[in-house]
Amino acid sequence: MIVELGHYALILALAASLIQSVIPALGAYRGDARMMEVGQSSSLGVFLLLAFAFSALTVAYVTSDFSVLNVYENSHSAKPMLYKITGVWGNHEGSMLLWVLILAFFGALVASFGRDLPPSLRANVLSVQAWILTAFLAFILFTSNPFARLFPAPFEGQDLNPILQDVGLAIHPPLLYLGYVGFSIAFSFAVAALMDGKIDAAWARWVRPWTLTAWIFLTLGISMGSYWAYYELGWGGWWFWDPVENASFMPWLSGTALLHSAVVMEKRSALKVWTILLAILTFSLSLLGTFLVRSGVLTSVHAFATDPSRGVFILMILCIFIGGSLALFAFRASTLESGGLFQPVSREGALVLNNLFLTTAAATVLIGTLYPLLLEMVTGEKISVGAPFFNLTFGPLMVPLLLAVPFGPLLAWKRGDIAGATQRLYWAVGAALLTAIIAIALTQGTEVLASLGLGLGVWLLIGSLTDLAERANFRKAGLSKGFARLKGLPRSAFGTTLAHFGLGVTVIGIVCVSAFETEIVTSMEPGGTREAGGYEIRFDGMSKRQGPNFSEEVGTFTVLDAGRALGTMESARRLYTARQMPTTEAGIRTNWFSQLYISLGDSAANGGATVVRIWYKPWVTLIWIGTLFMAFGGMVSLADRRLRVGAPAARKSLHASGAKA
Repeated sequence: MIVELGHYALILALAASLIQSVIPALGAYRGDARMMEVGQSSSLGVFLLLAFAFSALTVAYVTSDFSVLNVYENSHSAKPMLYKITGVWGNHEGSMLLWVLILAFFGALVASFGRDLPPSLRANVLSVQAWILTAFLAFILFTSNPFARLFPAPFEGQDLNPILQDVGLAIHPPLLYLGYVGFSIAFSFAVAALMDGKIDAAWARWVRPWTLTAWIFLTLGISMGSYWAYYELGWGGWWFWDPVENASFMPWLSGTALLHSAVVMEKRSALKVWTILLAILTFSLSLLGTFLVRSGVLTSVHAFATDPSRGVFILMILCIFIGGSLALFAFRASTLESGGLFQPVSREGALVLNNLFLTTAAATVLIGTLYPLLLEMVTGEKISVGAPFFNLTFGPLMVPLLLAVPFGPLLAWKRGDIAGATQRLYWAVGAALLTAIIAIALTQGTEVLASLGLGLGVWLLIGSLTDLAERANFRKAGLSKGFARLKGLPRSAFGTTLAHFGLGVTVIGIVCVSAFETEIVTSMEPGGTREAGGYEIRFDGMSKRQGPNFSEEVGTFTVLDAGRALGTMESARRLYTARQMPTTEAGIRTNWFSQLYISLGDSAANGGATVVRIWYKPWVTLIWIGTLFMAFGGMVSLADRRLRVGAPAARKSLHASGAKA
């Protein structure tokens, strides 16, 4: 019965979203306050209905109700409870239900915390959100119903894909969807503003918190996905330029550009046209990622669906929303004022440069991802575009951008002094050069590019801290006054510093693991030893274990340093009983920021030698530690009262801004 109620709630949500998509927008057009208020109640109602539907599907998974086709195809009675719950979104139908639930959640947030918005803008934003929601609810109900029944009900399920039976499934997809779908708010604000014809600095101030929230979640989602693939797939890599990885990376790049562009629009009332376009393009790239994952055009460990009919439906959604929003943008762009002027050498100019490189990088990734698909569609020829292409095109675009990052916060608005900013960065220049020289000396000149990369990372670290040091002015003001000045700075200043600092940490991690990692592929017998990264790895032997829904062969290794045992590592080969699918569980030992990584291959027929892959990855954890710094920097910026949606102290100023608009 709960399943039928969940299905009914899904149908009611579609009906309510249809109402929300029309009446508030019509009310905004007519200036009817009552009609505009419908958007608030309907958005909350849709969210509650979808929350109930999602809960109903979760109950079906928890109770192993195999009369539900989705549960039968993706669950098993012997599966641990955690994976029964995460299995709800470990498939196409359930993950789409999570997708629309998050979309409705953001709409409900706008309805609840957007009371300070001009009524017509809020009504149009909620209507645009409902247009997107209606399209995807129709997609679910007509092509991907998660509540479809099986008669007669099977006794046992087919189990979840073994690769997905990991705690990463509990974290990575929800975070990624909160980022993907979160950018829908920026899109809705952009389309609503184009409908109203009112775009000013107040609009940028309203849209920034939502964009920043989505960016934080997408940063964490991509980071978690990278680490999950790193330890689960047993390949030893942290990024593969997989097309679906690229699909999440592209909106992150354009979303980062949008954040910086919105700052210029808020401070100087400039870049209005460009900021609106970025808001549209960022969510368009999120929709493109949804299409790539669910259309069947890609074969990937990330892809959910292979049904072409679903791909055609999503392609129609893409054409409607991307094409429609761009057409509206083209119609309205000529009516938008250009805004404030500024010199090329200024903080605005630095942010424009940031946008130029980020959007070009996103375009490069887009071309590398879609070109093989387009070529196959036109000529039938199959090619693959892999890491060499992306490394040779994306990397050179990032170097000048990273060099320019520390300059931005040190330049004045409207007209800056590049010579003065350079003088204030002398500590960063000295530290970067010293780091590069030491690295070149230690590697005896064999890793010049890597040494320069380390210098670039240190340049970002010290350069990001320079802005705070300059504002505190410890040298002239002294420690007490300096710390008092720091305390008085807006939180967004600390957030910017943390994000740029985290970028430097990630760069150092990428350079170190790319240039200095050690990889050994060898056959080992019990008692045999190999050396990696200055450690001695002894293979102690294999043993068999039985899990709840799998059997595994576990290899045990002892890590020794100068003959002294530091501990043991285990790596396993698993076979999941229901699907008869093998997986590899890598053994990882972390020593400060570096890791030993061991993955098992096949064993000899006589049970003797075993193929073992051993990596020593220096400072690899800095890659993900840096992303945590970036996300935390975003959270600190979000805590700034000027960006806090609905903050009581800000209500008066927001009303004033709305009145001027």
